[in-house]
Amino acid sequence: MKDLMNPIKAELLAPAGDMESLRTALKYGADAIYCGGPFMQLRAASAGFTMESLAEAAGLVHGAGAASETAVSAAGGRKLYVTVNSFAWSDEISKLGPYARQLHDIGVDALIVSDLGAVAEIKEKCPDIAVHVSTQANCMNYRAAEVYYNMGASRVVLARELSIEKIKELRALAPAGLELEAFVHGAMCMAYSGRCLISSFLTGRSGNRGQCTQSCRWDYYLMEQKRPGEYFPLEEGPQGTAILSSKEMCMIDHLRELADAGAVSFKCEGRMRTPFYIGTVANAYRMALDGFPDTAALRAELETISHRPYCTGFYLGDSESIATGGSDYIRNYIFVATALEASSGGKLRIETRNPFSVGDELEVLTPGSTGRAFRLESIVDAEGTAIDRSPTPMRVMTINAPDGIQPGDIIRRKGDCRCS
Repeated sequence: MKDLMNPIKAELLAPAGDMESLRTALKYGADAIYCGGPFMQLRAASAGFTMESLAEAAGLVHGAGAASETAVSAAGGRKLYVTVNSFAWSDEISKLGPYARQLHDIGVDALIVSDLGAVAEIKEKCPDIAVHVSTQANCMNYRAAEVYYNMGASRVVLARELSIEKIKELRALAPAGLELEAFVHGAMCMAYSGRCLISSFLTGRSGNRGQCTQSCRWDYYLMEQKRPGEYFPLEEGPQGTAILSSKEMCMIDHLRELADAGAVSFKCEGRMRTPFYIGTVANAYRMALDGFPDTAALRAELETISHRPYCTGFYLGDSESIATGGSDYIRNYIFVATALEASSGGKLRIETRNPFSVGDELEVLTPGSTGRAFRLESIVDAEGTAIDRSPTPMRVMTINAPDGIQPGDIIRRKGDCRCS
């Protein structure tokens, strides 16, 4: 795995919805982590950290050291960014200054902000914390980027509607000191830069306030006005068609093109995703940035996680390629366990996640490598009893395993599973 080509100098930015995901992202090579706090973050409350857990997260991130020998954050250490990217009501503006000051004081490196008033308020009341302008602000041109820079923003997360050629144009004309960040992997919204009202109209829950019900992923039928109650399928599958549901982004084959266009940070979506997803994605993109030449093998790794069909979004100029992702996920592998300690003497203590049985072919994912397969020959429970099948999650077991497995390594097996 050390047969490397020219590395790509860009920050790998991974998501975290809880402390386990954050530790996993660090383990598998993220240069920076972004997460939500207790205020104005665009995800469900379950994906938001408390102030106490954010302080713990900052300590973990800053104590982790460089992500790899070629990581862009090697000199300055790894970073923690907190999303404050909900669009703000007037009665929330006055809370932003004290909140930003709290986040600065516990060691947060930057805030990701979408609302223009929120950017102004944060930079006025807490000028010493960095502000990154969220993709929700849909920055499409150099003049908008210049305005944000003059307001004090140090980075703009580019609108997802930009092609690589348009990014080059923006980079050439935007202030030299302004960093550009681009999404490279994960779910996309069919609405313009995520500004969607479908969830608001159908459920009263606003995606622009962090309450999206993902109504675009639902299955829809057509009803003609004069035939009430008579539904006609929009032929795509037996369950109707999710005509508004986009594919997912995967840019593993085009990272150098994005870097050459001017992006210095590559962002992966997924604060609501599992540690299995986050670790697999971070590992594949870390290897790609470090110069691992076999992108086909890395793309195969990205097929092991739960996802909709992949596309390259708007980057290559073919916007039609994003539709339609359908309502069903592709699930080729199951997350079955994490390693609790290093393997030794052919044995490994694990914490289970999903069912597995003696005779299964498992794979272990260690940072810096693709999956290694081994045949499961024995399972011993915490009481020392040999069993044929592990049906229960969050139990400590001992299994046979090859040498070289490290604590926190992910163990998976091939097969569809709706519970993973």
